[in-house]
Amino acid sequence: MLTIDGSRGEGGGQILRSSLTLSLLTGKPFRIVNIRAGRKKPGLLRQHLAALKAAAQIGQAGVSGASPGKQPELGEQALTFYPGEIAPGNRHFSIGSAGSATLVLQTVLLPLLTAPAPSRLVFEGGTHNPFAPPFDFLQKAFLPLLERMGARVSAKLERPGFYPAGGGKFSVVIQPISKLNRIDLPERGKLLGINAKALISQLPLHVARRELKVVAEKLSLQKEQLAEEEVLNPQGPGNVLIIEIASEQVREIFTGFGEKRVAAEQVAAQAAEAAQNYLESGAAVGQYLADQLLLPFALAGGGSFSTLPPTSHFETNLDVLRRFMDIDVSIEQTSETTQMVHIG
Repeated sequence: MLTIDGSRGEGGGQILRSSLTLSLLTGKPFRIVNIRAGRKKPGLLRQHLAALKAAAQIGQAGVSGASPGKQPELGEQALTFYPGEIAPGNRHFSIGSAGSATLVLQTVLLPLLTAPAPSRLVFEGGTHNPFAPPFDFLQKAFLPLLERMGARVSAKLERPGFYPAGGGKFSVVIQPISKLNRIDLPERGKLLGINAKALISQLPLHVARRELKVVAEKLSLQKEQLAEEEVLNPQGPGNVLIIEIASEQVREIFTGFGEKRVAAEQVAAQAAEAAQNYLESGAAVGQYLADQLLLPFALAGGGSFSTLPPTSHFETNLDVLRRFMDIDVSIEQTSETTQMVHIG
């Protein structure tokens, strides 16, 4: 049985989620220890337990915690996972509070693509959380690339949920396929357009307008490229700035999240800087999209993409991937700001 050290690399919940996904895809059981050992709150948090339970449900898996025969609980730092057959169907996953629902989807999406029948999933929890892919990123950046690989996945946001109140909801329909196709993304192609949207919930409209003013100045955007949106029937306060960059080969999303005691101008400046760095680099995909592409490209048997220097999440994900699958991954420095990732 594989033993995974949950404290390696960036040492976060991504090690557990990627291990669950790869275990379901390969049929290999694993034991993970030192889960989030170096974090302020070590061990399993609510959203990690939700991802574990979702993976166990769709994979008909056996799970035990640190003590044999007992289910994992909040705060535990070890568990064992025995995958079974993938079971498609209609399922509802409630993460609780503002735990990231998109991270739970990330855990079960690829295994359900290999299932014998379609699945319809409903998720409730956080949809726009710091340190997690927001719904817009999945819908507009990640899923379109999966579709180019042959997948048929549709996602619909019913209501956004922000930290700390949560209360968001979205649905996903996954059609099974026999195999993902390889794609190569050496460049992003011609720039088609840039848009920015400020989404606010139970906050003054001037917050959105101040963010958009900064983005417009830094990215040279016109009024028709800007939009402000107020959440209907809000579940709690929240704010996210979404910058969308559309090119011929790829669509990228950059976000900034409003925080207490952080000026709207600062939120916007950081998001605009990330978008500008991407535009100037010439890379096809940004750092966070690169993190997400490793597993589907490996499942397809190969692929390549140019990206900015990888994050610690990318390197940790790659380490977990190599534990479960015998696949070649090489990284070639192509310029001062870009690297080419070759898989398979």
